[in-house]
Amino acid sequence: MCGIAGLFDIRGKREFPRDLVQRMNDIQFHRGPDAGGVHLEPGVALAHRRLSIIDLSTGQQPLYNEDGSVAVVFNGEIYNYQELVPELERCGHRFHTRSDTEVIVHAWEEWGEACVRRFRGMFAFALWDRNRDTLFLARDRLGVKPLHYALLSDGTLAFGSELKVLMQLPGLDRTIDPCAVEEYFALGYVAEPRTIFVGAKKLGPAETLVVRRGEPVPEPKTYWDVHFTLDSPLSLEDATAELGERLRESVRLRMISDVPLGAFLSGGVDSSAVVATMAGLSAEPVNTCSIAFDDPAFNESAFAQQVAERYRTNHYVETVKADDFDLIDALAGLYDEPYADSSAIPTWRVCQLARKKVTVALSGDGGDESFGGYRRYRLHMMEERLRASLPLGVRRPMFGMLGRLYPKADWAPRVFRAKTTFQALARDSVQAYFHSVSIVRDDMRRQLYSSAFKASLGGYSAVDVFRRHAATARTDDPLALVQYLDLKTYLVGDINTKVDRASMAHSLEVREPLMDHPLVEWLATLPSGLKVKGQEGKYLFKKALEPMLSNDVLYRPKMGFSVPLARWFRGPLKARVREALLGDVLAGTGLFNPDALRHLVDAHQSGIRDYSAPLWSLLMFDAFVRNSGALGTRAEPVLMAG
Repeated sequence: MCGIAGLFDIRGKREFPRDLVQRMNDIQFHRGPDAGGVHLEPGVALAHRRLSIIDLSTGQQPLYNEDGSVAVVFNGEIYNYQELVPELERCGHRFHTRSDTEVIVHAWEEWGEACVRRFRGMFAFALWDRNRDTLFLARDRLGVKPLHYALLSDGTLAFGSELKVLMQLPGLDRTIDPCAVEEYFALGYVAEPRTIFVGAKKLGPAETLVVRRGEPVPEPKTYWDVHFTLDSPLSLEDATAELGERLRESVRLRMISDVPLGAFLSGGVDSSAVVATMAGLSAEPVNTCSIAFDDPAFNESAFAQQVAERYRTNHYVETVKADDFDLIDALAGLYDEPYADSSAIPTWRVCQLARKKVTVALSGDGGDESFGGYRRYRLHMMEERLRASLPLGVRRPMFGMLGRLYPKADWAPRVFRAKTTFQALARDSVQAYFHSVSIVRDDMRRQLYSSAFKASLGGYSAVDVFRRHAATARTDDPLALVQYLDLKTYLVGDINTKVDRASMAHSLEVREPLMDHPLVEWLATLPSGLKVKGQEGKYLFKKALEPMLSNDVLYRPKMGFSVPLARWFRGPLKARVREALLGDVLAGTGLFNPDALRHLVDAHQSGIRDYSAPLWSLLMFDAFVRNSGALGTRAEPVLMAG
C-alpha cells in the first residue's frame, strides 16, 4: 500500500518545483515509509511513497516501461497480476521486476484505457504516457483506494491519495462547499465526487480520467457497474457450494505477500469467515488481531477468541477503555474533511495493534452490503410492503401527519418507536432509505442550519446523492436497490474511507476479500430471498459457513464496532461537547442556528433525548474547522460557494 501524488500542466510544459512535489509527497509519508520516488520532466511531476509488500527489492516507483516513455505511480494491489504477466509477455512485453505495478504500464501499452477492466484488485494509480502526451488516472471498482484531484486556475491538474496532498498547493481553492456540508450532516461523510473544498474532487469508484495536454479536462468515465439481475437458477445447496469456492479463491489471492500477513478478527460473521477460510489455505497458523472493550455492552472479544481457538491462530488482543476518546483531534487530521463515523476510533486501535504483528491484514469489510446483513435492510423491506399497499398520494399526508405528531421515544422499547417508521412511510423508496440512514435527519438539519446557510444551499439536499445512484440501479427489487445504494455510497464514503485512513496512519495494508468484484457480480445474480430470509440477514452466507463456524458466531444478534457516545456526552465529554457546540468556532462559521445547538446539548445532557449521533457529527465538524483552519470567524467563505 502506498501514497501517490503529482502535477500535470494541461496547457504547456512548465517546470514544477521539486520542493513543492517533495512536500506533497512527504505529507503522506505514513502511507509508505519504506521508500519514496519522484519523476520530473517539463510539464509533469509524479511522486510516490512506498509500503513494500510484493517484490521488496525491485518494485520501487515511479516504475517505467522498457524505454521509459510510460511511467506509473500506484497505490494498491493487482491480485491477478501473475495471470496477466504471461499474457503480456506473449504480446511482446518484457518484465524487469516481479512487481504487480509493472503489469499496469504494459497493460496500458497493450489495451489502453481498457486496461483497468483486466485488473482484479484495489487500486488508484496515475500513469503518464509521453508519446501520447496523456495522463491517465484510475480508481478500483468499489472505491477501496482513494484518489483526489484538482484543476487549478493556472492550468495545473494536481492529484494525490489524500486531500492533505492537494492542500499543499497555494493555488487550491479551499472555499467550503455548502453542498458538501449538507452531505456531511446527512450522511456522516462527504460523498463522491465532492470534497469539503470547492476546488477539489474525488475520483469515483470504477472511474477513469484521461487528460491530454492542450485539451479541456473531461468528465471522468465509468468503466464498471454491478447489475442486480437476481436471475440465477441455482438451488440453495448449489449456491452455498459455489460461494465457498469463490470465497476461497478471493482469500487465496489476497494472501500473496512477501511480508508478514494476518487478519482482523472481531468475532462477527464476516471477519470470522475470512479467518476460517485463511486457516484452510495456510500451512502455518494465521495471525489474528482483536480489540476488546472494558464495557461488556460493546465487547464481543469472547466470540473472536472462540474462532481463534477453533482454528489455532496466533491471536493478539488488546483491551480498549470505553472512554477511549483521546483520538478526536487526531481523527480530524487523519481524514482531512469532516467524517462522523465514531467506529473510526476502534478501527484506528485495531490497525495500531495489527501493525505491531503484521504488514498486511485481511478484513471482513463489504460483507453486509453484498450478502444483505444490515438490520436496516429488513426494516426497509417491511416498510416497502406497506408502501406498496397504499399509493404515495395517500401515504404522504396520512403518515406525514403521524410522523409529525408522534413523539420521539428514544427511551422506549423499539416496538413503540414509531415516529421514524411513520416518517419513512410518508416518503418514496429512495427518500425513505435515505431518511433511515441519515445521521442528522431532514427536519433536524433544517432546524440546525442558519438562514444564511440554507440560502447558500439553493435548495440542494443530500438525498440527491441517492437519487443520482438510484437512476442507474436498473432494479426495482427492494433489497437490491438499497444494496446498490450502499455499494455506491456508504461502502465507499464511510467504510472504505475509514479503513484506508486508519490503516495507512499505521503503514498497514488492509485487503478485502468480500469486496472481490467477481464475487460481488455473482452475488448480484442471486435472488434476494437467498440473502434475507424472514428476519435472517446473510442467509446464504451463514448457511455456507455452518460447517466452519458455530451457531453462536453465526446467529447471535449483530453487535457492530461501536463506542458509547451517549454516555460520553453526559459524562467525561460533557464539558467538551458544551464548549465545542456553544463556543466561538462553530458560531463563527455562520452555518448554524445557535438555539438549535443549545437545544441538542441541553436535551441530551439532561437525559431527555439521545442526540449522540448529531452531537458527534458537530463535534467532529468543530475539530475539522480547528485543525484545518478552513474557516475564519465569518460565514462568507462558506456562503460564497453557494
